[in-house]
Amino acid sequence: MSSVPGSPPARRRRRLGLRSRVTAAFTVLALGLSVIMALATYTVTRSSVVHSEEAAARRQTFSNAYFLRGALRNNHNQQLPELLSTLGTSGTASSVLSYRGQWYASSLAVGRDALPDTFVDEVLRGHAAQQIFTFSGHPELAVGVPIAGLDAYYFEVFDLGSLDHTLSILALVLAAAAAATTVLGALAGRWASRRALMPLRETARVATDITEGRLETRLEAGGDVDLAPLATSFNSMVDALQARIQRDARFASDVAHELRTPLTTLSTTLGVLEARRHELSPRGQQALELLGAEIRQFERLVQDLLEISRYDAGVIEQSLEPLQFSELVAHAMAVEADDQVPLVVEPAAASVQVLGDKRRLERVVANLIGNARDHGGGAVEVRVQRHDARVRLLVDDAGPGIPAEDRTRVFERFSRGPLARRRLGTEGVGLGLSLVAEHVALHRGQVWVEERPGGGARFVVELPVSREGGPPVEEGDATGWDRKGRDEVTASR
Repeated sequence: MSSVPGSPPARRRRRLGLRSRVTAAFTVLALGLSVIMALATYTVTRSSVVHSEEAAARRQTFSNAYFLRGALRNNHNQQLPELLSTLGTSGTASSVLSYRGQWYASSLAVGRDALPDTFVDEVLRGHAAQQIFTFSGHPELAVGVPIAGLDAYYFEVFDLGSLDHTLSILALVLAAAAAATTVLGALAGRWASRRALMPLRETARVATDITEGRLETRLEAGGDVDLAPLATSFNSMVDALQARIQRDARFASDVAHELRTPLTTLSTTLGVLEARRHELSPRGQQALELLGAEIRQFERLVQDLLEISRYDAGVIEQSLEPLQFSELVAHAMAVEADDQVPLVVEPAAASVQVLGDKRRLERVVANLIGNARDHGGGAVEVRVQRHDARVRLLVDDAGPGIPAEDRTRVFERFSRGPLARRRLGTEGVGLGLSLVAEHVALHRGQVWVEERPGGGARFVVELPVSREGGPPVEEGDATGWDRKGRDEVTASR
């Protein structure tokens, strides 16, 4: 199966975030340490307790064997079961005696058959021995001692059930402690990662503010000696970026103003030539048409640059008035459209009014129609519709559409799509949609582009509906310009 070029391998798993990795590291470390400590504690405790139990069992067995040796030498006729019952044993111990080939026991439950054969053989060969074994599902400790000078061998069996129960409880307690330590380690890792990553989150927030155009934002070190170098470098970078943007804005503004004088001269001269058009030859008239088209496009470019420079300087002036939106759209289309583009006004939007700047809103419509004509194969439909307390303008084109990854970028300044059609030998400079975004944001609206049903692109402008003779329904003053409003443009939905 082939893979898409440039795409990551399918087997590559998504990596955890930094905070999750730090938390996981703390959790694994806490789990490892708690397991090691629990195992070490259990092992040492078990060894110590079992060793103490075995030592006590050996002392008692040897003591009873010594007592039996004396009793058997002094009284051969004594009843051996009764003798075994007189031995000083703990409540959990049972005695077994082999005397002259006969076996005797103090308990009916524990006799010769309960003892392991290899253990018994070792003692019968004359060696003291001990062994832990399982009898009837319970752990038992057997200690065997040969009685010197007599054909006798003494065995004592100790029940280790209570000791095993105690060790089981200890294991459960240690396991619970290990689990609790692991949970505490995870919580500590979460807290530590949150504290450690606070500077990164603050840096991301400041970077987002700067990306959205709030270039006055700066990163504060907050007394952190480790963060201070990063904050200094970051702020220096933002200062340089802000200075660069201001220089570029001043350059564009200065260029636009410097071009106005020769442009005015060219426009005046063009007017004189067009007034005497009938005196020119057909070839001269054709050249005059091309010259007129270029000068008018050049004039529009200069006006766009001036408008952009006013936005950057924050000196936008508005002339707000109640406007019937459908009539405004129809008027702007009549001026801009080269051919008859269908305009559909839904009944709910027919009498909708907006409070806006007529010139700028007409420019929004004109730019969208012009963009569809120049880059989208022409507009196929313009629709006005009501959407709750807002009115929408939909401009559909017949082009190939705009990829999802480029739907935000098309509203950036000087952005030109790779499939842009050439207009009179030029591609344009990519200010039309940028001005649309600026003008719409100025009216507290939103603009985005989406896929048109059936193919092509659909540009959507959404503006707040004004109350009858009042301000827009949305809170906030739409009569004044502020940079924040311009930054709140939604370029994609």
